[in-house]
Amino acid sequence: MTTTSLFDRVSSSDFGHFIKRFFPNEKIQKITLNVATTCPNRDGTKGRGGCTYCNNKAFSPTFANAQDSISEQLKKGIEFFRYKYPSMRYLAYFQTYTSTYGRSIQELITLYEEALQHPLVVGIVIGTRPDCMPQELLKYLSELSKKVFVLVEYGVESTCNRSLERVKRGHTWEQSQEVIIETARRGILVGAHLILGLPQESYQEMLSHAENLSTLPLSLLKVHQLQIVAQTPMALEYASHPEEFQFFTPEEYADLCLDFLEHLSPHITVDRFVSQTPPELLIAPRWELKNYAFTALLKKKAIQREKASL
Repeated sequence: MTTTSLFDRVSSSDFGHFIKRFFPNEKIQKITLNVATTCPNRDGTKGRGGCTYCNNKAFSPTFANAQDSISEQLKKGIEFFRYKYPSMRYLAYFQTYTSTYGRSIQELITLYEEALQHPLVVGIVIGTRPDCMPQELLKYLSELSKKVFVLVEYGVESTCNRSLERVKRGHTWEQSQEVIIETARRGILVGAHLILGLPQESYQEMLSHAENLSTLPLSLLKVHQLQIVAQTPMALEYASHPEEFQFFTPEEYADLCLDFLEHLSPHITVDRFVSQTPPELLIAPRWELKNYAFTALLKKKAIQREKASL
């Protein structure tokens, strides 16, 4: 799809490279905030128990405590990060569960504006489901994006409805397409989240996700390998029917990521390729590999692939 070198694409595949377009002279860090929301497939609206793979503890930092106010969470987050760069600026990241669900539009606006009142906060990132973005909130975010940095990330997870059904997402690929198009139409930056290796997805189906997402006005994409996390319905499924699950070695997954990149539009920046679950919660696959080590492996394989094609 693109003649840009694989190595260059891998090298620029992180949030730091992406955010430099908007803040070329600043160090920017996201601070995850917990606004004590839930999900429609947890509270009974669409289901119970949540998505089969999801355990919110696996990706929530300790300073994101819903008992604390937004201002207090920001204060703790800034204290955690500022030792790296005292002059760092921050994005308030409304990530946990479905952050736009279970609260009124006015309540959400109040939370966003509380975050933006902090002098070191230069924008917001909102993580949510494709079926949980009200038009009225989009209208507000459209106006807000004219003043500060605004990015909305949608949990697409798969472009295959069969897979979405199997992991009990409670929404369709078509809903993802519609809301991404509408969000971008309003001038808001859009990101998506995707899992590679969902049960019974073929290799070709995984590559087709890249092609399908490339048709949409996405700016950013987070990708990670399927992980079986403790205290989830999927952990029980895996214990009962391990033959239904496929796991990659780091080398195999690196090859998949490169194939995926070759099918993905160069206009979409990949924020990440892997995710790390705390060891005490991770059941499989246990790579024992840090993210930076995987990135080094990915770069090495990209160089090897480019040399082989000469």
